[in-house]
Amino acid sequence: MLLVNQFAVNTGFYLLIPYLATHLGSLGMSAAVIGVVLGVRTLSQQGLFLLGGTASDRLGPRTVILAGCALRAVGFGLFAIGESLAVVLAASVLSGLAGALFNPAVRAYIALEAGDARADAFARFNVYAQAGALCGPVLGSVLLLWDFRVSAVVAAGIFAVLTVAQAVVLPARPAARRGGSILGDWRECFTNRRFVAFTCVFSGIFVLQNQLYLLLPIQAHQATGSNAIVAALFIVSTVATLLFQVRITRRVSSWARGPVMAAGLAVMGAGFAAPALWSGLAPVLVATLALAAGVMIAHPLVYDLIPSFGPDSLAGTHFGVFYLGSGLAAALGNTAVGWVAGFGNRLAFLLCVAIGLTGAAGAMWLHRRGALAPPQREVVR
Repeated sequence: MLLVNQFAVNTGFYLLIPYLATHLGSLGMSAAVIGVVLGVRTLSQQGLFLLGGTASDRLGPRTVILAGCALRAVGFGLFAIGESLAVVLAASVLSGLAGALFNPAVRAYIALEAGDARADAFARFNVYAQAGALCGPVLGSVLLLWDFRVSAVVAAGIFAVLTVAQAVVLPARPAARRGGSILGDWRECFTNRRFVAFTCVFSGIFVLQNQLYLLLPIQAHQATGSNAIVAALFIVSTVATLLFQVRITRRVSSWARGPVMAAGLAVMGAGFAAPALWSGLAPVLVATLALAAGVMIAHPLVYDLIPSFGPDSLAGTHFGVFYLGSGLAAALGNTAVGWVAGFGNRLAFLLCVAIGLTGAAGAMWLHRRGALAPPQREVVR
């Protein structure tokens, strides 16, 4: 059910959000206002991941997942009926808050339920997520033949059905965290130097992954002059994940975590050397495949390790902190890459190479210090 959750979440999200800016423009909103609306949605999600993770520990992940999916249904429903800025902003806040709730909660639930098979579970999780990310835009483009509001209603309906299905299927579990204070929980995570270093190092994955939305599409469009080629990049990345993610994770999960995750970051970074050195579409496709390969190598193992930095009762909070750090890193990374790209795309690609190789070096440093040992099951407090 949790895997189906991620497929449905991505399907509902991507059939609506990529087309939201165009819809808001048709309502007469300026580019600046549209930017504010989209920024509010991102900020309300990225900035509240920590609260969502803590709520998962304190209330139980099932409760938080249901609340998040229900809120997303309401938020997307408001996009269907809202034409005023106030309603659209409310929809953005609710849909962002929803993501902040169910994203860390779903991952914490998987981590707690999968036991020793966490890496394999998160590999499958990535497959379902990518499948949803592929189906969503396709379905959205079909629904837009009628109207954006139809897309919004369908997206809201997906989350409403998902809420009911999970209420029926997901087993209720008692809250893992009892006693103590929320601030104490946060302090335990933020003062864990091993975990903070881990978050800083592996946030680089999200910085590089975001270039599939920023730097690579720009270069692909410049090379071909076609907007359709941008969609092809996502298809290449998604198909590679669907075909190879589970196989790769099963192959590497028994190996030493540090060198494997370092290799993943190195592959991601090295892929950007191709468009830095050569022009045309082929180097962009090489970078896209290398990015997908690196994510497949490292990402499930990163998720596997996050809960191991503390007791099971703080799994959600650890995911929340990691997501908060990764979101900040991605925002700062995109800003830096965009600024450097102003001096030339080749320099921006070289910066991405440096980010990947620096992250790989950081992963090896953590490995040598024993910070990336295979996770041990903790006793729930």
